[in-house]
Amino acid sequence: MAELSRSAREVAAALAERNIDTTVQELPDSTRSARDAAAALGCELAQITKSLVFREVASDRPVLVLASGPDRVDESKLADLLGGAVEQAQAAWVKQRTGFAVGGVPPLGHTEPLTTFIDERLLRHDTVWAAAGTPRAVFPAAPRALAEAAKAEIVSLVR
Repeated sequence: MAELSRSAREVAAALAERNIDTTVQELPDSTRSARDAAAALGCELAQITKSLVFREVASDRPVLVLASGPDRVDESKLADLLGGAVEQAQAAWVKQRTGFAVGGVPPLGHTEPLTTFIDERLLRHDTVWAAAGTPRAVFPAAPRALAEAAKAEIVSLVR
């Protein structure tokens, strides 16, 4: 097996540090989108964990939402939860604030602490797949363990 990229190794270390027993793997095909990831892994689209980064407008703080592959996050629900306006973060801002590029943002291991939410619909699965630092790196995890490791609040955020 080929050696993992630096970003994927960092995510693997963050997972181990939080006692998530899993294996980060880099695939030959892109996992940048949820559909790409499901196709590359041969799993259901709903088992793919999207890592969506939003910006709290007033505070300029990053907010991470972990949602199931086919689901769309309701930004008004997120804004209500946070008590203020949010917007989808721009790619350069995401990279600067999380340390990872869009398409590879993991649920944990960021350069700064993120307010993190996980949509309750992900908990319907025994195993979900999440990004591991690059657009081709992924790892499987039990969703409740992932929520705990990411210090994510379980909420309902989908449309």
